[in-house]
Amino acid sequence: MFTTGSKWFLGLGAVSFVLAAAYGWSTGGTELGPVTAGYWGGVGDHLGYTLLVSTGLAASFLGLVSLATRDASPSALAELAGTEDAPAAVAPAHVAYWPVLGAFGAALVVLGLVVSNVLFVIGFFVLLAVLVEWMVLAWSDRATGDPDTNRMIRSRLMAPFEVPLAGFLLVAGSVAAFSRLLLTSSELGAVGVAAVLGLSVLGLGSFIATRPRLSPNAIAGVLTIVALAIVAAGVLSAARGERFVERHKDEGSELEPYVPAGTSSNTTTTVSGGAG
Repeated sequence: MFTTGSKWFLGLGAVSFVLAAAYGWSTGGTELGPVTAGYWGGVGDHLGYTLLVSTGLAASFLGLVSLATRDASPSALAELAGTEDAPAAVAPAHVAYWPVLGAFGAALVVLGLVVSNVLFVIGFFVLLAVLVEWMVLAWSDRATGDPDTNRMIRSRLMAPFEVPLAGFLLVAGSVAAFSRLLLTSSELGAVGVAAVLGLSVLGLGSFIATRPRLSPNAIAGVLTIVALAIVAAGVLSAARGERFVERHKDEGSELEPYVPAGTSSNTTTTVSGGAG
C-alpha cells in the first residue's frame, strides 16, 4: 500500500517526466527523442529537458525511500529499532506555507512551456526550493519530542543557506524593480521617484528600529506587503516600457553631406573654396 509521502513524490516524478516530454516536443524534439532520453532522436532544449528529467529521477527515488520507510511512521520506526513501544507522536512545530509556493512554481513552469524559457527555469528553481524546504521541515518536526528543539535544529541546518539567499534575492529584486521604475519615468520624474523611494525605505527602517516591541510576525507581514508592492510596480513599469531617449551621434562620427533643396540625394555635390 502506498503511503502519503510516496504518493506525493512518485506523483511528482511522473508529472516531471510528462513535462519533460512535453517540453522536449515543444522546443524542437523529435517524436521519440524526449521519450527515450535522446536515444532515438533529439530532445529539444537540453537545459530544460535535463532539469525536468533530473527532478523526475530524484522524486521517484525519494518516493521509493518514503514507501520503504512507511513515511517514518512511529510503528515502522519501532519495528526498525527492535523495540515494542512506539515513539510518541509530535505535533508539527511549523506552519507549512510551501504548498502555496509550490503551486506558484508549477504555474511558472506551465507558463514557461508556452511563453518563455526564462519563466520555465525560474519555476523549476522555485519547485526545487520548495522540495528541499518541505523535506527539511517534515524531517525537523519529527527529529525529537520537543517542538522548540525541532525549531532550533531546522534553523541551524537551513539558516546558513536561507539568510544569504533571501538577502540576495531581496536586494536583486529591489534593484531590478527600482530600475524599471526609473527607466519608465520622465527625466525629472525619475529624480522624484528616486527621492520618494529612498525616503520610504529610510522611514520604514526607522519605524521598525524605534518599535522594539513589534512582533516578528507583524514585521514580516509589513515587509511582505512592501516587497509585493515593489515587485508589482516593477512589473507594471517593465510592461509600460522605457521612456524615449533621443539618440545623439558621437562627436567623432562623420557628418552626413549637405544636400541642397531640390537636388537628388544620390547626386554627390563637391564644395570647393579658395581665394577668388
